[in-house]
Amino acid sequence: MTIRQILQQFWGYNSFRPMQEDVVNAVLDRQDTLVLMPTGGGKSLCFQVPALAMKGVCIVVTPLIALMKDQVEQLRKRGIPAAAIYSGMHYREIDSTLDNCIYGNTKFLYVSPERLRTEILIERAKQMTVCLLAVDEAHCISAWGYDFRPPYLQIAEFRELIPDTPIIALTASATPEVQTDIQEKLVLRNPQVFRQTFARPNLSYSAVLEENKEARLLRVLQNVPGCGIVYVRSRKQTQYVAQWLSRQGISADFYHAGLTTQQRTQKQDDWIQDRVRVMVATNAFGMGIDKPDVRVVVHLDVPDSLEAYYQEAGRGGRDGQKAYAVMLYTNSDLENLRFRTEQLYQPVEMLRRVYQAVANYTAVPVGGGLYNSYDFDLATFTSTFNLPPQETHYALKQLQLEGLIELSENYFHPSRLLMVLDNRQLYEFQVMNPRFDPFLKLVLRMYGGEAFTDFVTISESALARAFLVNQTEIVSLLEQLHQRNVVVYEKQKDKPQLTYLTPRLDAPTLPINVQELTRRKELALRKVQAAIIYTEHPTQCRTRLLQSYFGEKPGEACGICDNCIKNRKKHDTVSSAMRDQVREYVALANGPGVSPKQLAHYFSQTDSDTLAQTIKQMLAEEEIRYTKNGNLTLNQ
Repeated sequence: MTIRQILQQFWGYNSFRPMQEDVVNAVLDRQDTLVLMPTGGGKSLCFQVPALAMKGVCIVVTPLIALMKDQVEQLRKRGIPAAAIYSGMHYREIDSTLDNCIYGNTKFLYVSPERLRTEILIERAKQMTVCLLAVDEAHCISAWGYDFRPPYLQIAEFRELIPDTPIIALTASATPEVQTDIQEKLVLRNPQVFRQTFARPNLSYSAVLEENKEARLLRVLQNVPGCGIVYVRSRKQTQYVAQWLSRQGISADFYHAGLTTQQRTQKQDDWIQDRVRVMVATNAFGMGIDKPDVRVVVHLDVPDSLEAYYQEAGRGGRDGQKAYAVMLYTNSDLENLRFRTEQLYQPVEMLRRVYQAVANYTAVPVGGGLYNSYDFDLATFTSTFNLPPQETHYALKQLQLEGLIELSENYFHPSRLLMVLDNRQLYEFQVMNPRFDPFLKLVLRMYGGEAFTDFVTISESALARAFLVNQTEIVSLLEQLHQRNVVVYEKQKDKPQLTYLTPRLDAPTLPINVQELTRRKELALRKVQAAIIYTEHPTQCRTRLLQSYFGEKPGEACGICDNCIKNRKKHDTVSSAMRDQVREYVALANGPGVSPKQLAHYFSQTDSDTLAQTIKQMLAEEEIRYTKNGNLTLNQ
């Protein structure tokens, strides 16, 4: 099939968006490729389409489990075999997934960067036919970026296992130094670099100094019809603002990572299906959600970086229709932003104290715990070890940046089952243990032979109804069979997970690069300063400010942002006053008229471009005209 046939068959599109086809052809030519494409620009198709035209599996590296699962689900819905490996999976399931990549028909394997260091993936990759290595959110590899992830640095080393495989790196936002860093850290070979403009001609940016944010928010939502997102910084604020909007007659709900998976899914579906108009959320909301008709995105807090702001604001107007990105701020917001950034970087002593507490909380000895996941409740953790909550939260984030642990808040794992014994061994077990026989027959009747080859999702409540017992007894039976190595039983998890990315280390000698921590702090403060300059700038076009920040030569002023509108109104006022003055001056010498030189001399203190535009407009509207000797006179 040709790439256009692939696009039509699996996505239903007749043509590519601008730049997509060029990227696809570069990949098919087996060239290393770097793609900079704004949020909603269609980055995924740039590697998914060529991979389907190539023989073998495409390994996709991405840092977010939620995004990984969403993309796998979307591909499967289109009839494309895809799988994912991430923290918290049982080793048997990982084993089965990798086998399918070697011997089965799996086309896309999504992995977190940490997985590239595991022995099982390294050994199996040597046996795979890997047609493409795709690195999503590629800015994470750069220490100059806003979302640095140390495990991304292992990608170049992993690529040495598949040296003839091309690599495509994709990101929505990267400054010039980050672009250079991506190419160097991934060791891209003569890469083709594709940059889509950071200008969004249909997106109107505004930053408004406003003490009464709620009243202004309400006015914005009343003036802009259609669905919207309101971003706030805290979970508590999401609920407060959503409830306040509901009381004002605006259909609104709230979303944050602390909700259960069922709640998050329901809220997200309600918003996507337009049963709820406005979603008030933390930045946990929006990643991987493809809703093209978002008309307004409001930030009630200033983001930590322009990269984050650009991505979040960019969720508006993906359909190409007019949309608004509005930031509401106070002077104290800007002061707090600087202070909070300072607080993010905790002293090394605090990092070691928190790491030791984590080891005690999970009961993991030195040298153990590699890639093991544990239920983790921050409130319980801080109270158990008498730790300050906010500082502890920031310390955990730093330990994650150091590549020591991974915290996954947005986590859900349904109950699953895998048969360890084969058919003959299982029959012998049933004969020897008749009390388990009817239950095992029920399990096989409900979930079939697939349970012998792969994990199947099970429902304890459904089993309980069919077996005519309570759910507690079903759990007990499954746990007993697990202990006897008849099955692998994984109980449902819906709690935040903490995963060790290295064997547990001795806290007092924790290898932390203090110099690197200092450098990251300075970088973060520079990014905050750039966000503040953008927010407070009184005159410059917002789109041009963003283009300059991302290293793109600014184009024409957008004409639709708040600053462009202010400038135009100011210009219109100046032009109107000047028009009156020109008319009066020409009228005084209406007989012979006024020469252009006399006019220029008279208005010498005025901007020459404004004067020229005024004269041009008055001539076009025949308010004035040229005489035979080249002077200007009033038209009678």
